[in-house]
Amino acid sequence: MIFFSKKKSFLKDLIPDNFIDIHSHLIPGIDDGAKTVDDSIKLISQLKKIGFLHSITTPHIIHNVWNNSPETIKNGEKYLNDVLKEKEFNCNVKAAAEYMMDTYFLELLQKEKLLTLKDYYILVEMSYLNPPLQLFDIIFEIQVAGYKPILAHPERYLFYHNNLDTYHKLKKAGCLFQLNLLSVTGYYGESVAKTAQKLLENNMIDFVGSDVHHLNHVESFENRIIIKEESHLIQAIQNNQLFL
Repeated sequence: MIFFSKKKSFLKDLIPDNFIDIHSHLIPGIDDGAKTVDDSIKLISQLKKIGFLHSITTPHIIHNVWNNSPETIKNGEKYLNDVLKEKEFNCNVKAAAEYMMDTYFLELLQKEKLLTLKDYYILVEMSYLNPPLQLFDIIFEIQVAGYKPILAHPERYLFYHNNLDTYHKLKKAGCLFQLNLLSVTGYYGESVAKTAQKLLENNMIDFVGSDVHHLNHVESFENRIIIKEESHLIQAIQNNQLFL
């Protein structure tokens, strides 16, 4: 799985001390991330050691799977921050959401204010099995509603791996791209790492995120990166400062 024999940097060493994460699952018990508040505290504590100063956590909103709402997410945000304050953690977690792009999402887009990362930026995803048939219509409707879509982990959609043109079409349609940091270590497999490298080399990655769900994700920041070179990755990491 190693692309080049020369030893590369450890992923944790590329994270600046004031890093802001825009994709994680830290609120306990509302999706497939932290199960308990103790899990949340452990994750936040370990991330802080790496350099994560701020976290915008993004619970899933997937109809009939994770039926979260602005109310459930904001209640979870308050509960978690109350516990952090009680334990005298010098950090604050803001909550947004990771929206599954489907027909239900289009309904949400029409009837409620979406949870943004900052200003008008929203984090969206699609099924790992196949893209929605109306994908480009959804991207258009997002922008008509006044939001800017950031597509979570584009490198992990296997159905696009041999079609760089589709990535270009998504960018041209108005999508920004958020890379999962662990992708560059081979955590999700060699094909994902190679696609991450390709997107970085083509200057298509705008931001990065941890997508942390559990401690194994955090521990994997101890791994070395396996992509060809670091400069585009470092720039994408720095771009996250936009969300401070």
